[in-house]
Amino acid sequence: MNMLNAREKRVTIQQELLTKHPTRTLLSATMNIPGPVKTNEQLRHAFLTVIKEIKTLFPPEKMVAHKHRELKTGSEYYLVLNETPEELKKKLIEIEETHLYGRLMDLDVVYLKDQILRSISRTELNHKSRTCFICEEEAKICGRQRQHSVEEMQQAISQLLRKEG
Repeated sequence: MNMLNAREKRVTIQQELLTKHPTRTLLSATMNIPGPVKTNEQLRHAFLTVIKEIKTLFPPEKMVAHKHRELKTGSEYYLVLNETPEELKKKLIEIEETHLYGRLMDLDVVYLKDQILRSISRTELNHKSRTCFICEEEAKICGRQRQHSVEEMQQAISQLLRKEG
């Protein structure tokens, strides 16, 4: 139930930020962490490392507003930017694919169109869907078919978190 409430609250925050800044684009960042434990010191560090990297991509005048939340359901970060949804998504795909912790991140691009929240997907920009960090299969298919146990996925994430340094 906590995850559902967190998701609903995220949508409310996205709506509020974009209503306040209707001509802007919003980055909504969370992490993809399976299992009951969604946050700890290592995960928070990984999350903040990626957010710091994202902020270096934009000059301060392009950053309009931001919000950071630390919850039991995980870290959340919102950044309102003076950037097109397509350009922002391209930059975020680059981080998802090249940053050490990029695979753990869920970097969504949200904008308002006709008063409705919209998001832009990787496939709309001719990029492949995200792959599973265990078997390289398409992540959505792997998740839907429950190809890997929560323990397997947590082990893979722990190994990734230990790689830093």
